[in-house]
Order: sequence, then structure tokens, then C-alpha cells
Amino acid sequence: MNTRLHRLLSHTHPRARRSFVPAVHTHSRTKAHQSTLAAGASSASATALADSSAILHPASSPAVTPTLSPLQKYDFLVSTGTLKPDPHQRRIIQHLQSFYASLLSYTPPHVPQPSSLSSSSSIFSRLFSRPPPEPDAPPPDAPKGLYLYGDVGTGKTMLMDLFFNSLPPAISRKRRVHFHAFMIDVHKRLHAAKAAMADAGDPIPPVARDLAREAYVLCFDEFQVTDIADAMILRRLFEGLLKYGVVCVITSNRHPDELYKNGIQRSSFIPAIELLKSHFQVTDLDSGTDYRRIPRALSHVYYHPLTPENEAELDKIFHSLTSPSSSAPNPDPVISNRPITTFGRTLYVPLSTSSVAKFTFDELCARPLSAADYLEITKTFGTVFVTGIPKMDVGKKDVARRFITFIDACYESKTKLFISSEVPIYQVFSDDGATTKGEIPDHMRSVMDDLGLSSDIVGASSMFTGEEEIFAFARACSRLVQMGSREWAEGAGQ
Repeated sequence: MNTRLHRLLSHTHPRARRSFVPAVHTHSRTKAHQSTLAAGASSASATALADSSAILHPASSPAVTPTLSPLQKYDFLVSTGTLKPDPHQRRIIQHLQSFYASLLSYTPPHVPQPSSLSSSSSIFSRLFSRPPPEPDAPPPDAPKGLYLYGDVGTGKTMLMDLFFNSLPPAISRKRRVHFHAFMIDVHKRLHAAKAAMADAGDPIPPVARDLAREAYVLCFDEFQVTDIADAMILRRLFEGLLKYGVVCVITSNRHPDELYKNGIQRSSFIPAIELLKSHFQVTDLDSGTDYRRIPRALSHVYYHPLTPENEAELDKIFHSLTSPSSSAPNPDPVISNRPITTFGRTLYVPLSTSSVAKFTFDELCARPLSAADYLEITKTFGTVFVTGIPKMDVGKKDVARRFITFIDACYESKTKLFISSEVPIYQVFSDDGATTKGEIPDHMRSVMDDLGLSSDIVGASSMFTGEEEIFAFARACSRLVQMGSREWAEGAGQ
């Protein structure tokens, strides 16, 4: 991909450039990235090419290269064969284009400075100081947000990245974040606010105010609600954000009506669903094209079965990535039990350099680690080795859930993953006792059809039964396929 285009796509989100897959031609192979987009080529509109000419011809570029809009950028990527033409996807881009245009003319309201809530303030001042007044309603000129939903493989993350990276420098208060990481941040802020207020007030309004001061354009990827604590927080948090003029783009696997389905006290979450439907334009991304089904040559990063030869091969790769290429002293040696901290807890990494970590499966998933722990691991280390992954049955459901959470963290952080497993990695969730005579449960057959995976690849499983569990399983299978591709191996872990 043209270097200047590469920079354009990622100038505000350094790792987003991996979300675009160049076309693969028979006579050459361009270095590819992690996206699930198809290879292909088409002619672009003259407008898109003209708007993109400054990128391709720097000698004629003005001092400041204008930012391409989402639609211009999409048309240009199609014209170069980087993306496959998709009329449905282009219609989604047109929704993003309209939202983009409304943002350019939108001036967010002033968000007041928070009153002092420091722990050094006196009890008297904390009790009697008046917090800044909270607005009664969203600004009348605030653009309506976008809620984009669709199954795995519909290009949600690519669309999010394309939109976010199209925002001009004038919109500096913006944030693009995986929703799971966002909620971890929110819980940290709520904890700090409660401590500062000595439990004498409501922490949600000041947290919403602080978030609004930091960014008035928020882009949430992979929005989902599976936790009762998150469900209780979200309605009031979104109300606060909207009142302060924050506008959002959200991607999700679920229509708002399907969020937190069958969850505990779901009736308390219904107002949040109504809020999403009334303040967001809800758009279905499903077009019948699963971009993750595009065949790609697999890179040799998954090893099975658990033989001494395969373990030796992984050890060799680990050594090659962690040893200096010369006889000079190694400035970044492998150390044991490196400490990393999350939520005030210390987690010890068995073997690591500053960028490469190695775990056994039990070290990673048999312990009660949380999503925050896995996110911290994958943010810290660009490459992770996991050895000794067993075939999991119903008796290892908690362990399987942790492994799926780890896979999600690797995917979001663009982590390069090396694995050794008892069976092919896509079959680790296969339960021998699930079926008789090779029959596939209906929910598994649906998942496999969505992903284009055969029973020979995945096997059969009765481990996951709830709708949210099946979604998580489907996503993990899809992401493991993608993360085993040559494109991912070449672009991840940077």
C-alpha cells in the first residue's frame, strides 16, 4: 500500500492501519493487515481519485493535506483494489458520511470544570461545595449517534476505523475504544470518584462530565452487555454523556433490543435500550458477505498435537524472537516472573522480554484472571506464546471462557499469537460427549454456517448453550482463523 495512504489511514489511531487488507495478486503479494476484507479491484469515481491525488503526488500537494471524508476514503480504497466493492457496505459508509458532515458543523457545549473532590479537601468543603450544574437535556443541535450492528465478519471494526481516522484535526477531543476496555476505565473512575466523595454523593455525574471534557466524539467497538453491574451503570452514564453533548458511534453484534437478553434484572436495563433507540440511528450491517471467509494462506503459528517436536519448534521461535542477533550483550533479556500491575494487583509473567511473553495454558487460564488482566498482558506484549492448550469439555467451562476472553484481548490489541495445542486449535472446544454418531447441535451448526467452517475443522460441542456464550464462541473461532493467517502474522505484534 502507498506509504502516504498508509499514514493517512492511521494518523490518529496508530494500530488501525492493520484493519485494511490489500488485494493479493498472482504476480505479487503486498504486505497485508489484519482486516477481514476481500481482495479485489474496481474503478473508482473520478471524484475519489481527484480528492486522493494529493496523497499519490506529494510534489503537487499543498502545505497541509486535506483530510479525506469517509466516503472519499472508501472510494479511493476500492479504486486501488484494497477493498472489494460492496454496495451494501457503501450505503453504510454514506450513513457515516452524513454523520461526519454533521460533526463538522457541530460545536459542543462547554463542559464545566469539576469541583474539587480531592482527598485533601475538608469534609466540610466536600459536603457543602456545590457541584457544577448538570444539563437537563442533550443540546438541540447535537447530531444523532450511529449504532451499527451485525454478526461476526461484517466489517464493523473496519468501518469504525475508517470513520475515526477521517475526522479532521479540528475535532481533537475524540476517542476510539473497545467497549470492554472502556467499561474497565469507567469502573476505575467510579471507584476513584467514590473515594474522593467519601461515599457522600453519586459518582456517575462527575465521571460522565470528565469523560465529556476529554472527548465529545466517542467511538465504541464491540458494544455488549453481559454484566449486571455494567447494565446498571450504562443508562445513567449514557444519559450524562448525551446531556453534555457527547456524540457516539457504536458497533455491536446485537440490535439494541437484543442486548443483555435474559440477563439478571433486565427490566432495569430497558430504559438504556430505549435511550439507544431514541438517540441513535440503528443500522443493520449484514449484507450476506462474510469478509472473514476470504481464503488466506495460514502462517505457521498454531502447532498440534502436543509432541516434543512441536514444543521444540515453539521454543526455537521464542528463542529467535528474544535473542540478540549478534554476540553483543542482550539489552532486553528474558526474565522470569516479570511483574505487571492492573487494578492495583500484581500479575507475574512466567517468561518474557519487554515485548514477548510466554505462558503455559494453565498459567494463563487455570487461574482466576479477568478481562482487565488479559488486556494488560496484550497491551504490554506484542507477541504472546501459549503452550499446552488441552481439549476442553463441559467440566472446563470456566477455563474455556477465560481462553475466549484472552483471544478477544489478543484480537483487539493486534497481538501476534503462537500456540501449541492437543488438537487443532479450532477443535479445543469440541466435546466428545456432546453428540452421538457425529451429530452437530443446532446452535453449533448455525455458528459454523456463519463462519464457513466445517465439522471436520470445528468438531461438535455442547459446552456453550446461552446466546451470549454462543456469540462469544463464534467470535473466538472466527478470530482464531483470522489470527492464524499470514496477513495477521505479518502485520500484528508491531
